[in-house]
Amino acid sequence: MSDKFKDVPVEHDTTIISQQETKLCEYTVLHQVWFWDGITAESIIFANEDVIDLSDQEIEMKVKTSSFFKPDSSITMTRNRSGFTFFNFNFESE
Repeated sequence: MSDKFKDVPVEHDTTIISQQETKLCEYTVLHQVWFWDGITAESIIFANEDVIDLSDQEIEMKVKTSSFFKPDSSITMTRNRSGFTFFNFNFESE
């Protein structure tokens, strides 16, 4: 993993199942699969500096048109003060 994503925060009670850098449109992003409190989900993580000029809706459309996104998935999105934007999706509970 490059230095770009070395400081991505992880909640202490979240388990990262897998993660890899990949491309989403013209952006280098971190794709994570994670488990927390009986829920497995995925995140596409952008560096805030890369998406500063994009609205939340523009980010949402980029992720929703990717091969990662399952139709009708619930979503959450957070622009974190740590320097990253988290787009969470494909939630499944045990």
